[in-house]
Amino acid sequence: MKYIKTTICVAALLGIAILHPAAQAKQPRQITLTPIGRYNAGPGIESAEIAAYDPATKRIFSINPTLTRVDVLDISDPTDPVLARPIPLGGRPNSVAFHNGIVAVAVENAIKTDPGQVEFFDVDGTALNAVTVGALPDMLIFTPDGRWLLVANEGEPNDAYTIDPEGSVSIINMTVGAANLTQADVRTATFNDSIPKRNASSIRIYGPGATLAQDLEPEYIAVSHDSKTAWVTLQENNAIAILDIKAGVFTRLVGLGFKNHSRRGRGLDASDSDGGINIAKWPVFGMYQPDAIETYRVGGVTYLVMINEGDTRAFTGLNEEARVSALALDPTVFPTAATLQQPANLGRLTVTNATGDTDGDGDFDQILVPGGRSFSIRTAEARLVFDSGDDFEQITEAQVPALFNSNGTAATFDTRSDNKGPEPEGIVLGKAFGRTYAFMGFERTGGVIVYDVSDPFHPTFVQYVNTSPDDISSEGLLFIEEKDSPTGKPLLVVSHEISSTTTIFEISKD
Repeated sequence: MKYIKTTICVAALLGIAILHPAAQAKQPRQITLTPIGRYNAGPGIESAEIAAYDPATKRIFSINPTLTRVDVLDISDPTDPVLARPIPLGGRPNSVAFHNGIVAVAVENAIKTDPGQVEFFDVDGTALNAVTVGALPDMLIFTPDGRWLLVANEGEPNDAYTIDPEGSVSIINMTVGAANLTQADVRTATFNDSIPKRNASSIRIYGPGATLAQDLEPEYIAVSHDSKTAWVTLQENNAIAILDIKAGVFTRLVGLGFKNHSRRGRGLDASDSDGGINIAKWPVFGMYQPDAIETYRVGGVTYLVMINEGDTRAFTGLNEEARVSALALDPTVFPTAATLQQPANLGRLTVTNATGDTDGDGDFDQILVPGGRSFSIRTAEARLVFDSGDDFEQITEAQVPALFNSNGTAATFDTRSDNKGPEPEGIVLGKAFGRTYAFMGFERTGGVIVYDVSDPFHPTFVQYVNTSPDDISSEGLLFIEEKDSPTGKPLLVVSHEISSTTTIFEISKD
């Protein structure tokens, strides 16, 4: 049955037109996202996470971790996406990428600490080849020229933390063709202590007995326009690594610093027990800990765009998660600790107990929160030029107050304020109608938020659209250019983890 095309303007949908002050007095909205089609992968969680697109066949390749397969969706008519065929896999998929007729899928081992694989298929789902990569391949991406396929091997430890494989990036030489690949075509970029570091004090190395290589956990990769350089997010470590692709060597590790939530415009709602929405300044620091990362160029200069989700290690062998109420706070730094640690203030806030004792005396001199609840733009050397501050919470409060910091339903209102808030996770950049936009998804609150990032120093809020309850938990986002679109208009494809839906938005100019 075809999905009925309904234009979603946020104000009309929710009956309000209030915007965060940071979004006022800026450019009028230039584009509108309209949901035009939806595919439901079926009941069960984690059935729609990441997707890739073939413009020639008008097919989307969507990983389905629950059924350990790739769902091939025909979107020739994007108002009625249909399952063309499934592609069975040898294990749980974590990511998919497409280039020039080749579908590449990152598949983890049944024992996640053992080496995983990249499996290759043609557009009809015919298996072409498979090669071994590092432990827990979490994301993969073709370079723009198609010469290389890069794989982020997270190398996450086992639950007891008795096995901790090294994190790495596999570099697969695709010039021989997918069907002709051998292990000799796979190189591994590894970490060592000789790699130059910048802002090293904010790089978190804290696994029990871990070497640098074991502790660093590659999450996501972005590649330069000339296919020479890659930037790799190290989420738990609050850092990125810069990779020389041809040489297969990491040239720098950069700590991303901490976000001061006591400053104006950088507040957060820190409690799920304060009776409602309370975005305020607090004496805590956010660890940016980006998940997805994208690159783009403005005036010949490369910039990095990162979505600051945050992540912690919560294993039997190492659990860094704690409530502020459980921390011993330095009485000099926090003279009002007893008040701060009340449930309605900071007491319920989930923080790390692995970082923050700066003088080593056993109490905490800094309170460090996972994630920045924001997105950031940085230079190619990872120097911060913009952060969206508390925009995400301010905008969702104004536009979807019943879903504020929820798990995507009104019944879970405010339940995530104590832990990463809306939890921004996915991001994709796209050029439409002469401007560059960042499309970002919220894993918890749900929905897609759009910023015009044509000026990397002064991005502007454009639109927020939330299609709950049909779509819950935005995960991966895929932009389809106008020239490749079945409708002749740009499209945004959003995969939703919890609702198992892949939703197609048409992008029109206002």
